[in-house]
Amino acid sequence: MEERTALVAGATGLVGNHLADQLINDPLYSKVIIFSRKPLELIHPKIEQHLVDFERLDSVVLSIQPDDVFCALGTTIKKAGSQAAFRKVDYEYVVNLANFSSAVGAKRLLVVSAMGADAKSRIFYNRVKGEMEGSLSQIALPEIHIFRPSLILGKRNVLRFGEYIAQKIMGSIAFLFAGPLLKYRAIHASAIARAMIIAARAGKSGISVYPSDVMQKMHN
Repeated sequence: MEERTALVAGATGLVGNHLADQLINDPLYSKVIIFSRKPLELIHPKIEQHLVDFERLDSVVLSIQPDDVFCALGTTIKKAGSQAAFRKVDYEYVVNLANFSSAVGAKRLLVVSAMGADAKSRIFYNRVKGEMEGSLSQIALPEIHIFRPSLILGKRNVLRFGEYIAQKIMGSIAFLFAGPLLKYRAIHASAIARAMIIAARAGKSGISVYPSDVMQKMHN
């Protein structure tokens, strides 16, 4: 039976936490390596934690090569403190992880982006996400999978009041987002994590992009 090693970056976040939880319960994965800037309370025989500086990933030494690298790194401009600090996390850290993945021989990289990602967007957030996606396309990896969720549902460790209100509103009118509007329907973090693992299992070469409506239809 095939066994894989997964690497998760951003496991302290909403999607990353679900990823780590689903991966340790997936029999395909015998080891789950966690890259984070602070310790996780998650303890499991499959888990191998590494406290890392995402600006200096070249100094990280792993005992085993990861097959699948899952990236759920991300912040907000408010939390980061400035546009420059936001870009460091959502662009530089993600691209650094992709380069690291290529260097250690990972087979596939799976990254959470955003629905409006566009390198030419006038909206700073969307532009950074688009630029990140563009940079990933230049990195030598057998498979790159990019996930573009709409509003992400789920309970965060830190309350974001605006997101909380948006989640309540979007949750109550979810039935309106059907057919061609499905891509705008809010999606739960656990569904994003599930879609990422399904895509990793499928193994499609090249660059694949998954809009929010596609993710919501993905099932084991």
